[in-house]
Amino acid sequence: MASFHVADASEYLAITGWGIDDVKLAKKAWVFAGQQCKKFCISPVNYEIDVHAMSAEKLPFILPAVFTIGPKITASGGAEADKKELEKQLLLYAKLIAPLDTSTSHVQELVKGIIEGETRVLAAELTMEEIFKGTKSFKEQVFGKVQLELDQFGLIIYNANVKQLVDVPGHEYFSYLGQRTQQDAVNQAKVDVAEARMKGEVGAKERDGLTRQNAAKVDAETKVLSVRQMGQGLKEEAKVKAEVQVFENAREADIAAAKAELAMKKAGWDKQAKVAEVEATKAVAIREAELQMEVERKNAMRQTEKLKAEQLSKATVKYETQVQESNAQYYSRQKAAEAALFEQMRAADARKAQADAKFFEQKMGEDARLYAKQKEAESLALVGKAKTEYVASMLQALGGNYHALRDYLMIDAGMYTEMARINAGAVNGMQPKISIWSNGGGADGTVNAGGESAAGNALQQMSGVFKMLPPLLSTVHEQTGMGPPAWLGTLQKDDAAANELIE
Repeated sequence: MASFHVADASEYLAITGWGIDDVKLAKKAWVFAGQQCKKFCISPVNYEIDVHAMSAEKLPFILPAVFTIGPKITASGGAEADKKELEKQLLLYAKLIAPLDTSTSHVQELVKGIIEGETRVLAAELTMEEIFKGTKSFKEQVFGKVQLELDQFGLIIYNANVKQLVDVPGHEYFSYLGQRTQQDAVNQAKVDVAEARMKGEVGAKERDGLTRQNAAKVDAETKVLSVRQMGQGLKEEAKVKAEVQVFENAREADIAAAKAELAMKKAGWDKQAKVAEVEATKAVAIREAELQMEVERKNAMRQTEKLKAEQLSKATVKYETQVQESNAQYYSRQKAAEAALFEQMRAADARKAQADAKFFEQKMGEDARLYAKQKEAESLALVGKAKTEYVASMLQALGGNYHALRDYLMIDAGMYTEMARINAGAVNGMQPKISIWSNGGGADGTVNAGGESAAGNALQQMSGVFKMLPPLLSTVHEQTGMGPPAWLGTLQKDDAAANELIE
């Protein structure tokens, strides 16, 4: 007996049995005795899956996804090789999936297992930041790997939709990220407001300081003008030039100071920006460390659930209290630091103004002293020049006689009188000791005639030399305290008489 079977638009006929080697697929066919025919639906089925995965940092998350999966259908008008490949895939579906009811848990578990397995393997290779920022690429990679697994069942993904990543209960990573972003925006707004207020106050103080500086300069210039009017013509011209140079130097100094202050402010702002960036980076690192500690604490909590339930509430309350106190202390310290910085800036501006005024006064005093010294040097030069001309004229009048000119100048200057006074003062108070020695008679006698007279004279001269030594040595000893050498003799002191040289 034979029967004719026709499939619906979304169905196919799978025929097996007599005269068919494997499985025959058709939309309509005769079914003869010894053959079996079964209809199977080729409509895609939606599978809603919440994939539980874990990132490379061991942070769990949930990936909600909806997949529309169905068998591959033969395309009309395509190449012959493509048609054969699609028929092969449809045959695989008819053998492996069609005998099962697509609504049963077995097919759903099969598809879910493929999707979850590939998603977990891919997520384990990426960090949470890479998954969150590269959602599109992550989705494409998941679809590609899942499609490779579905090819062996003759299935294809018609459509897929991945929702936003969801935190696992007990692991609020994404909620913490949202809170951090919100807090960063609030903190940035506070910083912007504080900077605007600071710029306004600093600008007002700068304008006030400039007004006072200009007033001080005008007063100083008025005093300088009154002093200038008291000088003579040449002195006035020199002072005017000096004041112009001083004013130009002062203006250059003011410009350099303004540039330095601007550079310091820019450096301070750059420093604040870099400090804020470093603080943000460190805050992320600290938060990641805290999250890692939270994961470890959660694991420990599963083992000691009862103890953790009692202590967790206390620790949470204490942590929140400390956080609020720390925020309050940080805010108060920040305001105190800003106030101290503002006071220091005001004091520095005042000291700078005083220093400028003092420097200007000192500069004017130094210029006046310099002018006096210059005039004194000019007068000395004129006096020297006059003296030089006078000496030259005197020398010419004396006929070029240098000695006569020297004597005249010494007499005119009272040099001889001064020398006499100095010599008199030198010998004043001296008490010289005069010793009179007598060498005996015979020194003044007559000289014998002949050789006796010549021999006597020679002996008298030698005797006179030796008789001269005692008074000479005695005088040297009294004046200097030095005695004669030992080989010559020694001086013997006699209180009653004179010293005598003993050989």
